[in-house]
Amino acid sequence: MKISCLSGGLAAACLLIAGVASPASAQGSRDAYGNPKAAPSPRTSAPVRRAASAYNKPTTSNPVSNSGVRFGFRAGLNLADVQGDAVQSFTTLAGYAPDGAITRQMRPGFFAGVYATLPVGPGFAIEPGISYSEKGAVLRGTLPFPALDFVRARVSGTARLAYVDVPVLAKVFITPGFYVYAGPQASFLVSGKARVEAGAFGFTAYRQDFDVSNQLRKVDFAAVGGLGYQLNNGLGLSAGYEYGLTSIDSGNRFDAQNRVIKVGLNYSF
Repeated sequence: MKISCLSGGLAAACLLIAGVASPASAQGSRDAYGNPKAAPSPRTSAPVRRAASAYNKPTTSNPVSNSGVRFGFRAGLNLADVQGDAVQSFTTLAGYAPDGAITRQMRPGFFAGVYATLPVGPGFAIEPGISYSEKGAVLRGTLPFPALDFVRARVSGTARLAYVDVPVLAKVFITPGFYVYAGPQASFLVSGKARVEAGAFGFTAYRQDFDVSNQLRKVDFAAVGGLGYQLNNGLGLSAGYEYGLTSIDSGNRFDAQNRVIKVGLNYSF
């Protein structure tokens, strides 16, 4: 009877020690994309091979949890504007000086490019990229006809600017998939044109394009920032803002900076 009780006590003690020693409640570290790293599998004395069957489905790894370098492409919509002396900048470039009221509007455009995500530490990555981006602004006003006071012509002027953007972003993953980003950006001018259109009663009577690229700075610098969400299948959504730091005028005749709202989709592989 004593031997039986002693054996039962030893067995309970062994079970207690084994439960304390097992790391079941330990938390794993996270990779650069904010996902918890998988715990290493325990070693076995000999590999166990299972026979293939219709019920054994292959498992796929989560692409977001991969802590290696990832590449991708991104495209989306730009809503661009020119802050500062926007009206003066366009009238100076295109020689367009209406006497009536002028309103400024955002110019819609698109952007498209590629990027590389370089993991640096847990939940943190550096992402350089390059993309083609349309920017500019739209001005609308009215012009009175001297002979007919009741007729006022609609006049619009569009600054049609195109750049190659090269941002270097720092990405911080707040939770797995959700991140914020910020960093500097250099933009290289590809094309700079100004279009003036005038008409009345729904008809366009005048349209003229001006090449103003020689009056614009060839390199523009900006600070960019935003947020996004990356899905496990590689698709992602982001929204950000570009704040121009330098004037776009190469002759220092006016002070005007690019401002762009960006909304885009991306795919990482």
